[in-house]
Amino acid sequence: MWTRDGEPTQFVWRDRLYLVRRVLDHWVVAREWWKTGEGDPGERQFWRVEATPGREVGSYELRYDTASNGWLMLRAWD
Repeated sequence: MWTRDGEPTQFVWRDRLYLVRRVLDHWVVAREWWKTGEGDPGERQFWRVEATPGREVGSYELRYDTASNGWLMLRAWD
C-alpha cells in the first residue's frame, strides 16, 4: 500500500498494481478492545476507492488498522 497524507494512492492485489483514481467514501470505527496500548486509539479506517490496474476500473474496500499499522483489502467490486 502506498499513501499520501494518510490516504491510499496505490496498492498491490493479486500481483497487480492498482492506482487509486478517487476516494468514494472514508469512515473510521473505534473500539476499546482493539487497543493494544495506551497510545493506540483502537481505530480501523475504512476506504472505499475506485481503482484500476489498467483500463478496467473497479471499486475496492480497504482497511487500515492502527494497532498493527497494516492495510487489508476487504472487498472488490470489479
